[in-house]
Amino acid sequence: MANAVTHGKPRIAVFSGPTATIQNSEPLVTSNKAREKYGLSLRMNADGTPMRFDILRAQRLAAPVTVYVEQFSAHPLERDAAELYAPPDGYLDAAGVFHKERTGPADKPVYAVTLKPEDGLYPLPYMARQAAGQAWEEDGTEKGALAERTRVPFFPDGSRLFEEIDRLGIADSGVGCSLSSKADFDFYRAAPSGGYMKGLAAALRTDVGRGDIAPEVHGRDFFPYRPNHLRKEPPMATLAKLTNVVQQALRGGQYAGAIWLEGSPFVEETSYWLNLLIDTTAPIAGNSSQRPHGAVGNDGDRNIVDSVDYITSRIWADESGRDCIGAVAILDEQIFTARDVQKADARPGGYVATGGHGGIIGRIGHPGPPQFTFKTIKRHTYNSAVNLTQLPNEVQGSRVQGSRIATVVVPIKDADGNLLPAAIPKVTIVKHARYLPEDHSGDAAAEIDILARIENNLRQAPLAGFVAEGSAPFGAMSNSVDAALRRATFCGMPFVKVGRGNAAGFVEQARNPLSIAGSNLTSTKARLLLMACLMKFGALPPAVDPANPTPDEVKAVETKLDQYREVFNTH
Repeated sequence: MANAVTHGKPRIAVFSGPTATIQNSEPLVTSNKAREKYGLSLRMNADGTPMRFDILRAQRLAAPVTVYVEQFSAHPLERDAAELYAPPDGYLDAAGVFHKERTGPADKPVYAVTLKPEDGLYPLPYMARQAAGQAWEEDGTEKGALAERTRVPFFPDGSRLFEEIDRLGIADSGVGCSLSSKADFDFYRAAPSGGYMKGLAAALRTDVGRGDIAPEVHGRDFFPYRPNHLRKEPPMATLAKLTNVVQQALRGGQYAGAIWLEGSPFVEETSYWLNLLIDTTAPIAGNSSQRPHGAVGNDGDRNIVDSVDYITSRIWADESGRDCIGAVAILDEQIFTARDVQKADARPGGYVATGGHGGIIGRIGHPGPPQFTFKTIKRHTYNSAVNLTQLPNEVQGSRVQGSRIATVVVPIKDADGNLLPAAIPKVTIVKHARYLPEDHSGDAAAEIDILARIENNLRQAPLAGFVAEGSAPFGAMSNSVDAALRRATFCGMPFVKVGRGNAAGFVEQARNPLSIAGSNLTSTKARLLLMACLMKFGALPPAVDPANPTPDEVKAVETKLDQYREVFNTH
């Protein structure tokens, strides 16, 4: 088991999530060095002129090698302060022969350096070619190549990413090791973006896990998005798996904190889910990147460094040493609550606070320690009413049986307290817009898609519900949608009302009987909270005739909805 502190340093758990640009690298393209060596056509600029340089990729030396580095070549103004420098190791003559002393005026002053494999990664020309001898031009052997003929560009866990940041990233002080100097790390493949299609021997694993890794499959074991035609979106059951991986890792209290890595459009969702479900007193920081690792202007590396600084700073700790903030997203030197962050644009700085009343609670990455401007009062992690510890082993769901809707038992956790994949509820988002109704009737029958979803839920999803994204901020929907969702309610499926988009106001409960007011949550965050509530409280009591519930059936539903409302008011 890992220790919270190693050699005086805290230990941090790093979890790899799906479609994570932050763990993606640009395509490995065969260098012109290799093309020249093997007689291949050189890469040229778009105008047909020769490229000025080969780009360099981080790789490992197989054996020591001595190189000679020209003195005063690290910066154009080094030579201007030559009197401040110690003498070089020697000189290279015109034939490239090294001498300890200068032999002529044309000799170059140099430093002699022996590079060793144990030094770590070095930037070097990429010399690899395809099996048939041609150059690599993209991820696959050709455009649109099948998965088995495509290299996975995403790292299988965070270890290589952290190594490259440590080795090649330059801190403000001009030195490296921006991660390992502050903490030790364990890497977990919760729902990774990259996978081992041929499997991996246990001895070669860089993540926390036992035994060999069996051959892995796109869309089942790992979830990349590049090349685009091979993009795979994780299914509902993946949420249970990643929840269990994170909870099991953090359960023992051996980590000072956790970092969650995911794609920039979705890190906001999983971070909030972890905020609700994970029972831990340690901080959780979500990170993403708008640009791949190694790209010009990459932002993800700095986000990771900032998360390590956040965790080690302990500004999140209350007087008992527990996290008093909950899960955060640390992006572009800002600290967002996981509840109130959203991607708005695909550029660094493209994240916004949602809900109109906070969201950005602090800053990080500037000179000086991280700072909060305020702290959230919403419940989270160890005091969440819907965390994994608080969830029951089973709840009641609703399912059609013959001509009636019956309640059925839905297992939530196994004997070891792990979340079951089949327990994840089906919650659908319904959107409203003006001029959407087809007629003036306001009849539920007009909402064919909602009614079809209700029927399918009753057959396939005993825990199900809806989020109604209506007008901002009060969540008003059309009469026909309200009627269809009322029918869903009496089929056992609660629904939440939220305002459209990133609404700054609050949905009022008094305006929305037989529903749950979604506060100032976005529809995607309300969906996650409703999913958690369904696993906590189960389905609503179904009516004998959902289109015509009795007063007692209405009262029973309202009583049950109050349990949901209390959670939505406090989370």
